[in-house]
Amino acid sequence: MTVIETQVHRSSARNARLSFVLTAIVVGLAAMAVAADYMHPILAGLAGFAIGVAVGSVVWTLVRIWPLIRIVWWWLPEIVLSLALVYGWIALAAHTNLAARLAVIAVVVGVPAAVPAVRRRIVALAWCVIVRHRLRVCFAQFIIANRSGSLPLILWAAPTQVGERVWIYLRPGLSHSDLNSRLDKIAVTCHAAAVTIERASERNAAYLRVDVKRRDVLGATVDSPLVDLVDPDTPAGDTDRSGTTAPTALDLPDVAEPTGTPANGKPAPSPRTANGRTPATATAAPATATSSDGDDVTDWI
Repeated sequence: MTVIETQVHRSSARNARLSFVLTAIVVGLAAMAVAADYMHPILAGLAGFAIGVAVGSVVWTLVRIWPLIRIVWWWLPEIVLSLALVYGWIALAAHTNLAARLAVIAVVVGVPAAVPAVRRRIVALAWCVIVRHRLRVCFAQFIIANRSGSLPLILWAAPTQVGERVWIYLRPGLSHSDLNSRLDKIAVTCHAAAVTIERASERNAAYLRVDVKRRDVLGATVDSPLVDLVDPDTPAGDTDRSGTTAPTALDLPDVAEPTGTPANGKPAPSPRTANGRTPATATAAPATATSSDGDDVTDWI
């Protein structure tokens, strides 16, 4: 199994050389300029050269071992847990007898197994560790990295109500849209139902938040106290409403009946029909209708 890829190894070596040369020159010149005020120029040049080489060597070491530091960061929870178990057992064996060691092991193993809340918390933390490695597999297998082969930096992971939340920092060559186009593949790799990726910072587009969803908390059964208020022996639709009466009109005792002239002082308008005429019941019809010649024209109307 290759710990550091060949492309990453060559890129880190090239970057380390460039960093060493640049740092040595800049720091050496700055140190020589400062030292020239306190000693002979030749001695100041030698001191600046020595300081530049020393600082450049430190920078070269950091850049050169950066791929290894990144691998250590990926496996940091496992490394810390392994060291804690090994050194804890050594310290326990040096200060206690066999019975005490067995009792401690029974408590450490038995409490998480017997208490559901502790067990669920440990399982959630274990999934956070697993998801960090699964995302690293996604980045290494089917997500395009930059030319130097460096993968996005997986910062941290924390459990949520539906799964896990992971914060990552992208390197040049990747963007938010590139990852959104591969959400289905990331979900398959993480053994999850769905994956969403959002920006975690408004000012930095490289800082993203990955939400891994394994379960739907909204689909769970919720107990309601209203069920206890219903009599199971009562047939459906058979509800006693004998003690209640439905109101037929609004009862407004504080409102007086409209009589006479309205409050604005104007008489109420007479009712009109759809064509704007006054209906026959609203006006009194004349007893007879005669023409200008005196003939009765009631039969013609």
